[in-house]
Amino acid sequence: MKIKVLIAAMLLALALPAAADDTVVQKAFEVALGDLRLPRAEGGTIAFKICRRCEYTRMRVSADTRYQINGKAVPLSKFRAAMFEVQDRDSKAVTVLHHIKRNQVIAVSVTL
Repeated sequence: MKIKVLIAAMLLALALPAAADDTVVQKAFEVALGDLRLPRAEGGTIAFKICRRCEYTRMRVSADTRYQINGKAVPLSKFRAAMFEVQDRDSKAVTVLHHIKRNQVIAVSVTL
């Protein structure tokens, strides 16, 4: 009986450090396409409004930033062209994924 309790205590002690590692490394923003300003180049900045009355928030993008349409990765130029073709820009939601530690956007995705 003592061995079972000892084993259970050891397993719980090993699990505690893993549970304490709850650091947030990414933050996602869902914004209307009408409130999004895409970068012109891969190393530029993206700007978006978190709410209608909010000021624009600007964040860096890099060549590593992924642009996705309907789950498929596309280059920035094709992403910009596809976003230009959307008629009702306020009804489409775009997800912007921000890496907090690197302080840059790592993905921009939309479902059309």
